[in-house]
Amino acid sequence: MTGCTLRQLQYWREKEVVVPVIGDTGIGRSIYYSRSNLVELAAMAYWLTMGLNFDVATRTLKQMKEQEPELFNSGKGGRYMLLWNDETRSLELVEYNRERAIADLADGLPVIPVWLNVIYSRVESRLLTGQG
Repeated sequence: MTGCTLRQLQYWREKEVVVPVIGDTGIGRSIYYSRSNLVELAAMAYWLTMGLNFDVATRTLKQMKEQEPELFNSGKGGRYMLLWNDETRSLELVEYNRERAIADLADGLPVIPVWLNVIYSRVESRLLTGQG
């Protein structure tokens, strides 16, 4: 449903990137991912496939959860992008600006979309259709 492997789920849970509810059943344990957890997982998987390394993807997820926490629950909110910041020598999360994105691309700099509303819609669609 999210594009994640079981190993990714386990690793991200161990690193507390995405923390599901874990319930003891007496004969083992059950792991439950909320809707917002599923969006977080799908976002991480998407960013990794876009070429971000684990640390940058994790940092981006953390920033998004701080800046737009409702976006993970409703899919409603602004669009963002990751842009290169020469001063910090790292990717920076900023609100989407088409002109700036085009200018940075023209200068050969990376521009990575961070559109959780699109990722949210995909997860929601899969939940409604029962794909998984």
